[in-house]
Amino acid sequence: MGIVRGMSESMSENKELLTTIQKALTINLDPPKYGTFAEIGAGQEVAREFFQAGGASGTIAKSISAYDMVFSDAIYGKAPRYVSRERLKLMLDHEYQLLIERLSSTRGDHTNFFVFADTVATSNYKGNNEAHGWLGLRFQTEPKGEPSEIVVHARMWDKEAVLQQQALGIAGVNLIYGALYYRSDLPKLIESLKDNLGSNRIEIDMLRFSGPAFENVDNRLMSLHLVKFGLTNAVMFGKSGDVLQPSEVLHKKAILVERGSFRPVTHVNVDMLNCATAQFVQEPLVKGKDVIVLMEITMNNLLSDGGLDAQDFLSRVDLLADIGFTVVISDYSEYYRLTSYFRRYTKEMIGVAMGINNLLEIFNEKYYENLEGGILESFGRLFRNSVKLYIYPMRQEAYDMYIAPGGEVRGLQNKSLTTNVLINSKNVKIVDHLSNLYAHLLENHYIDSIVGYNTDILNIFSRDVLRRIKERDPSWETMVPTPVVEAIKRRGLFGYSEHPVLAAGR
Repeated sequence: MGIVRGMSESMSENKELLTTIQKALTINLDPPKYGTFAEIGAGQEVAREFFQAGGASGTIAKSISAYDMVFSDAIYGKAPRYVSRERLKLMLDHEYQLLIERLSSTRGDHTNFFVFADTVATSNYKGNNEAHGWLGLRFQTEPKGEPSEIVVHARMWDKEAVLQQQALGIAGVNLIYGALYYRSDLPKLIESLKDNLGSNRIEIDMLRFSGPAFENVDNRLMSLHLVKFGLTNAVMFGKSGDVLQPSEVLHKKAILVERGSFRPVTHVNVDMLNCATAQFVQEPLVKGKDVIVLMEITMNNLLSDGGLDAQDFLSRVDLLADIGFTVVISDYSEYYRLTSYFRRYTKEMIGVAMGINNLLEIFNEKYYENLEGGILESFGRLFRNSVKLYIYPMRQEAYDMYIAPGGEVRGLQNKSLTTNVLINSKNVKIVDHLSNLYAHLLENHYIDSIVGYNTDILNIFSRDVLRRIKERDPSWETMVPTPVVEAIKRRGLFGYSEHPVLAAGR
């Protein structure tokens, strides 16, 4: 009892990592918390933790596992798939309504009702299926109050089903405990989802907060914490800014991706992807396939100034959404790790659009010192299974100023770029000892030049646009798409101000 006494809404201040049993026991002995557990597909692993902790009668109104599909459909109605967000919603809707109908009159005045539900597929007998599931909690923060909700998608990495079941039980307790005691500190709630598990056993690749307890929460920023805390390697946002579940978007699709800082997104970024897309869809392996086009930002890019600027992050995502792109945020610094991530979801062709500067970075051997096989191992991983790089050109002057010997980025100076000489995938200079490797990749069409590009915009660089915005130089407006201009002005992004800078001394 000493563990429980004094644990309340202020638990977020406690630095001690609680065991799963301690968390379950705390909830069991917290009288206002009372609800239903509905679990399908992996036994009743979350409810089991509460039963084993002791005092479960103080928390569990009902525990149900409608495992048979006929029973499940009869109770919750049919959904397109049994392990899906739609199925989870049907479960939460039904069980919450039933809980309120049956118990509100007898204990509604002093009870914060909740429903926990999950629909999960652990490894089958052959071990050839995806072990994953949806978990959700609908809960009141005060008696008779409107409910709030947290929904997460999890992937289980243990090889054996019994270990996956165990991990699911721990994750479910973490979710319930975090919602009840950490909701005033959402980063802590998110980080706590891996308590007593670690990211090597379970991955949370999507989460969504809703309801009155989270009315001011931006789910995109919350999703970013999943990457920051190592709960997943990548998160995805749709064209309307909503949080997406990667497997639903990428499943069996051909994928084309462009990496960048997009601070802000420029005409070059858009032209590069549009031109690459036109070539990608004509590839023999892509014709007739479903294609998804992505803009990707790495966490290294977001943390380049030493800390995470939430407003800067949301500005970039908003601008990309404004012009119709799906956005991926990942912690994959190396391209071969990014394409390997996509291979989780698809066997179709993958294309990567990039500029000359990024191409040279790929051939910089310092990035592969942690690999036993060095750059050859990285290329073996990058180019296996139908991966192609599409290279956007750069003007000669920009190349000379932007790229120092050895491939190090030196920084673009203010200089007029007037030459018609372009550096592309066919005439770019690769260090001598890697030139034969590059020639092999080029000859075998692992690398191709982008064609059909707009030569009038090749002197545009994001960092130059950003400088002009901050200096109130209106010429920046010609360097980015019109919707981006309007959004930057409307939201005051990237230091934009309508007031001109006054000359010094005046």
